[in-house]
Amino acid sequence: MSQERIILLKKTLLITSAVLVVLALAFIVHLARQGHISQQMSVPGLINGKLTPCPDKPNCFCSDYPDDQSHYVQPIDYAPKTAASVLAKSRTVVESMGGVVVSQNETYLAATFTSGLFTFVDDFELRIDQAQQQLYMRSASRVGYGDIGVNKRRVKQFSTELTNQLANQKSSI
Repeated sequence: MSQERIILLKKTLLITSAVLVVLALAFIVHLARQGHISQQMSVPGLINGKLTPCPDKPNCFCSDYPDDQSHYVQPIDYAPKTAASVLAKSRTVVESMGGVVVSQNETYLAATFTSGLFTFVDDFELRIDQAQQQLYMRSASRVGYGDIGVNKRRVKQFSTELTNQLANQKSSI
């Protein structure tokens, strides 16, 4: 290989490396900006007594809309004798999972989860339907499109832990 060809390859490699570094830095800045934007937003809350529907993105799961199969998760059934403690136990589970409760009343709880690296904020909301004796859940990313399955895992973990706590309460009654 000629000396000129080697110099050309080295220059090409240097330029390609510089472009890749600039693109990587731009992507990191974009992610940091998205994390900052998510911190400025607030929990969506209830709409006509129901949790907010999921947008057309794979980073949201909700129990309130069974026709939306791509985002639907089963609500949690609870026994009539446990109704008074469902949200209290829910709060304990959410906090044990790293969530921060930002709002709560007798039938609704809103919490946030913040990721470590870029501080993305996800919303986690619960709504009790006392007539149906069910707890409805919604877990969603505030920004972006994907979430690497974080919200789905969060809903499953919450559901499992709360169901276990309610079963333990039921067996001790």
